[in-house]
Amino acid sequence: MQTVTFDFLRDVYPGREKWSHKGDHGRLLVIGGSRRYKGAPALCGMAALRTGVDLVVIAAPESAADVISGFSPNLIAEPLDGDYINPANIDKLVAMAVKFDAVAIGNGMGTMSTTKEAVDELLHFINRPCVLDADALHLIHDNQKVLRPGWVITPHEHEFYSLSGMKPGKKLEDRVKTVKKYSESHRATVLLKGYKDVIATGKSAVINSTGNPYMTVGGTGDVLCGIVGALLAMGIKSMEAAAAAAYLCGEAGNMAAADLGPGLLATDVIDRIPAVLKRAMG
Repeated sequence: MQTVTFDFLRDVYPGREKWSHKGDHGRLLVIGGSRRYKGAPALCGMAALRTGVDLVVIAAPESAADVISGFSPNLIAEPLDGDYINPANIDKLVAMAVKFDAVAIGNGMGTMSTTKEAVDELLHFINRPCVLDADALHLIHDNQKVLRPGWVITPHEHEFYSLSGMKPGKKLEDRVKTVKKYSESHRATVLLKGYKDVIATGKSAVINSTGNPYMTVGGTGDVLCGIVGALLAMGIKSMEAAAAAAYLCGEAGNMAAADLGPGLLATDVIDRIPAVLKRAMG
């Protein structure tokens, strides 16, 4: 089984022309947040920016948007009516999505019935590369036909079982077989997070071995989602984007763990993304 390496990241990550301008390296729309959860979409957005995407806009309920924009002056938050994403937001979100190169959905969104209704409808209209994470994976449980080629889902083991009804198991061969089976039948690229990540598109699969047990801290999944979204927005294909993101996130996490051990936070992983990319770009 092929393992993702540093060389893979170096080959996939795009270089830059001297005459580059804003937008050449991708625009990512993050849809998430709620009255209760505000940090998750901010972590996703900051990770995307540290990965090198040119522009991130976070569309979040107005109860969360002001807080999100206050986390960093680098984040742009677009407020949506209501405390949770709901069907009244659909027209605005669809109009926004066409202006971006990729979309990340789910971080901090919550699982309200009105949010589920909104997500079910919204996903039918999005025609951009998309990464679904966290609450979005719960919301599509009974509507998985919305998944499309070129999209990425990033479940952990329990989320994968909820979606597929299949337990991945602890043996790597079993996990690979199970993830490939699901990916092939649902068309999307799957990044199953774990001690060793399994990334599959149809019959093709690779393994990522970077990362460490300190990355169980809350928020690292949001970081990974932001990295995937950034790479998709840069025009990298879903399988390559998911594999490179898994390697990059895990390697940044390893650097953070070397310094901080059990005190590692999701923001520490974000802070070390540029160091890994700088090495990759030579």
